[in-house]
Amino acid sequence: MQLLRPETPEAAAEALGNGSVALAGGTDLVPLLRIGIVEAETLVDVRAAVPRGIDGTRIGAGTTLAELEVDPGGPQALREACALAASPQLRSMGTIGGNLLQATRCWYWRLGFSCFLHGGDRCHAREGAHREHAIFGNERCASAHPSDPAAALLALGATLRTDRRELPLDELYRLPTEDDRAVTTLQPGELILELDVRRPEASTYLKAMDRSKFSFALVGVAAARFDDGVRLALAGVAPIPWRLESPADLERATPLPGTAYKVDLARPLVRRALDAVG
Repeated sequence: MQLLRPETPEAAAEALGNGSVALAGGTDLVPLLRIGIVEAETLVDVRAAVPRGIDGTRIGAGTTLAELEVDPGGPQALREACALAASPQLRSMGTIGGNLLQATRCWYWRLGFSCFLHGGDRCHAREGAHREHAIFGNERCASAHPSDPAAALLALGATLRTDRRELPLDELYRLPTEDDRAVTTLQPGELILELDVRRPEASTYLKAMDRSKFSFALVGVAAARFDDGVRLALAGVAPIPWRLESPADLERATPLPGTAYKVDLARPLVRRALDAVG
């Protein structure tokens, strides 16, 4: 395996593609390489190439979750989401750019089953054990997106800048289809450089999980209040971070038999989040 260390976004973009894979904190990628889900002949270490740090509303993609967790000027929802993600060791390594692209924790996918995301014709979770899986957008794939910060940034209406374009964070994610099993709209070799995060009047992130710390969200709820209304987003409930237009949208959930409890978890969390942002 070859390791490249480009020092500019242009050099990093040129190095990506043709089987090479971007590496930053490595907290998600390295385990996937180890179990053979991701295969690469070349790793491109982008830590020197992508911006890192916080400048007003702009956040470099190389900024770690630990840095965002303690940023006194950052939105509360983002600080809370980062603080509730993973362990201190992982937060000190994991970058916000990488976290937005975090792979599903679905055990069928990670064990290499020929599931829908892997190009198969079925979702094994729909027929098997699925306690931690999706209640929205789960017609073809019932995996649950694990990122807490992604839900917070979705509620905050963040904008993403890559080496090729700018787009709202809403447009980064997509549900997998028969023609395209990807859950993001990134093109091959496209590199996330930074985010622009709106400053809300108030925001919060609440999380239900199996343990009090160091656990993935069963349901995460982000709420952000702006002068034109409140934005809600959920983690752990769909193959992608999920925008909730209103609390009433919870009635449109399509839980599997083993995930109906997530709807019951989400209702009080949404109420508490709305109360918290006024």
